Amino acid sequence: MASVGKILRRTFLIGSAAIVGGVAFGAYYVSRPAANPLKPGDGQAALNPFVLIDQNGVTLFAPRAEMGQGVQTTWAALIAEELDVDLDQITVLHGPAAAAYYNSALIGEGLPNKGYDISDFQHNLGEALGVLGKTLSLQVTGGSTSMKDGFERMRQAGASARETLKQAAANRLGVDRSELKTASGHVIAPNGDQIPYTELATEVAKLEPIGAPLRDPSEWRYLGQTQPRLDMVEKATGTAEFGVDVRLPGMKFAAVRMNPKLGGAMSGYDDSAAKSMPGVEKVVDLGTGVAVIANNTWLANQAVEAIDVDWADAPYPPDTEGIFAKIAEAFDEAPNSTMRDDGDVSVTPDGATEITAEYQVPYLAHATMEPMNATALFTGDALEVWCGNQAPTLIKFRVANTANLDTEAVQIHTTYLGGGFGRRGELDFGEIATKVAMAMPGTPVQTTWSREEDMRHDYFRPGAIARMRGAVQDGKAVLIDGKVAAQSCTQQAVTRYTGMPGAGPDKVLVEGFFNQPYAVPNYRMSGHIAKLDVPVGFWRSVGNSHNGFFHETFMDEMAHAAGQDPLEFRLELMKAEHAPSAGCLEAVKEMSGWTGQAPDGVGRGVAFTYSFGTPVAQVIEVVDEDGTIRISKAWIACDMGLALDPENVKAQMFGGMMYGLSAACYGEITFAEGEVEQYNFPDYDALRMHTAPQVEVRVLETNRHMGGAGEPGTPPSMPALGNALFDLTGERARKLPLNQQFNLLI
Repeated sequence: MASVGKILRRTFLIGSAAIVGGVAFGAYYVSRPAANPLKPGDGQAALNPFVLIDQNGVTLFAPRAEMGQGVQTTWAALIAEELDVDLDQITVLHGPAAAAYYNSALIGEGLPNKGYDISDFQHNLGEALGVLGKTLSLQVTGGSTSMKDGFERMRQAGASARETLKQAAANRLGVDRSELKTASGHVIAPNGDQIPYTELATEVAKLEPIGAPLRDPSEWRYLGQTQPRLDMVEKATGTAEFGVDVRLPGMKFAAVRMNPKLGGAMSGYDDSAAKSMPGVEKVVDLGTGVAVIANNTWLANQAVEAIDVDWADAPYPPDTEGIFAKIAEAFDEAPNSTMRDDGDVSVTPDGATEITAEYQVPYLAHATMEPMNATALFTGDALEVWCGNQAPTLIKFRVANTANLDTEAVQIHTTYLGGGFGRRGELDFGEIATKVAMAMPGTPVQTTWSREEDMRHDYFRPGAIARMRGAVQDGKAVLIDGKVAAQSCTQQAVTRYTGMPGAGPDKVLVEGFFNQPYAVPNYRMSGHIAKLDVPVGFWRSVGNSHNGFFHETFMDEMAHAAGQDPLEFRLELMKAEHAPSAGCLEAVKEMSGWTGQAPDGVGRGVAFTYSFGTPVAQVIEVVDEDGTIRISKAWIACDMGLALDPENVKAQMFGGMMYGLSAACYGEITFAEGEVEQYNFPDYDALRMHTAPQVEVRVLETNRHMGGAGEPGTPPSMPALGNALFDLTGERARKLPLNQQFNLLI
């Protein structure tokens, strides 16, 4: 049986890359490094897991999944910067499932601080605690942490490789290493002769890695500059391999059908009609659902739909109204957390104007363009799984337990991800594919979920309610008392991943709520966990996604109650609290030409959210076109602290905003008779080319510490749009999606 912490110890070769007389280099901050998953054969050496140098060239084994965010390109630039190779000389492959590839930044994100005001000691403590990721085998792509995780580690790996290669060349030439230089994948001798790194692979394999100081940023060639995406050609030509592209000899194809009443049992089924279809190989009982194995995916889908199944009821109220009634009940219980409690909110200051508001947002699906899928080959004593995933080690542990195998007998191949957004950090698609493959040992089986099955069996962004009370006086906010109620993604995830119940204060529930950089003297923000069994999970920007809407819509309402310009109102509260955040507001003010007055038929809204270490401000403009409202323009300013690839950061901010605007306009998962009512994109629309705004992004670099890029663009987009609609129409949006209240262009 598998146990958490074990890693693959057998020889590892991935894709077409072979370790030919080569050596791998890397760096760790801990005294007892995780075992190296790269195990070369006779005459080969691998000292550490990240950089491989052999007779074929330089290969980076990247531990973070490429799901469109450009992570592998920037990790390659980090290596190239210190190794002295050209970016196009590096082959990037996803590393195996192994503790050595743990995310060193993920644990620090969970510390109970606001983030924007942490001291150097607190920041360093968070980095030091990153080692716990190794103990827990947290090889995870998520939380907008990839660059924070790789910034030091990858450069150290490149520097170590460079100096060790120089030492190998020095030994060959009989000179001191200090006399040698490196450039473009070569060691350069004092007389100008050049030795390619590839020629030194066998010799360097005999040496212990040599540490080296990192170069000053003034010497950087790649970092801080925009680089061409290494995955661009593959994706443009259709040769990139996503999970659904995997093809193996003798492969069969499967479709799955689970109880649409989520969490309910399967009481029985009649599969006679499916079995009679030509080309159907087998019907698989999954316990809470069924699968059909056939000779193509279309046939498998047709056959699985032909099975007559008796589904038991779900363990939650059958309709949306009942579910939200349960969420509202959470306010009657003591809060799970009160992570901000400044001053005294119990009494409204004399002479202040009090305002109250209640907001509600729906459940949301991840709606990745590539539905969930995985290919598995089970032989009885070993298992291989091919899939796009955000957590290879966690998938590995789960499928090993499913197949009753030790983790050493399992190999995970991580492909490109056709969208992740947190959904591919879950384990269900790997577990189901394993169960299907176990029904046909020795034959690779690709299990693909239909779009309908995927949409209706997500781990949804939880629906949430916020109750806000505030007060303004002399044009300023003097009190904010906020409560948010929702299911806990964190507690559910802990239970799913470990089998143990989640407990304790949930920072994720209140992120984007308690930690906003506004200097309000009386400021309390609490989180209440709703006791419900609707499956929920981490959706792009997680708690910030709903809390950004709650906090910034209420901040807008307070500004209007105070008789102040909404942008200036925020800026006045923020200047003394966090200068980089204020700088983002000042930037969008300048970019948009904000005056506080929009022409007739035009509305403008502003919003700000600090999340994942990155402050982001947005201004959205909407226009009335003969009664139809179109989102026309958007301006975004973010402060990364250090932008390793500025144009890629801009792309992430743009993409995050578009994801949020799509949810704000159209996104909603509803329930009837215990089942999700949305089946496909006609039921769950997104912004299209003709409905998308013109966008300008500015990337600032004044923040003390590096922030994330993949998620922070999402939270402020929803309130910025709602605030713009208020500016245009005078109607306040306190509930999403907005198409239920406004006549938006479709």
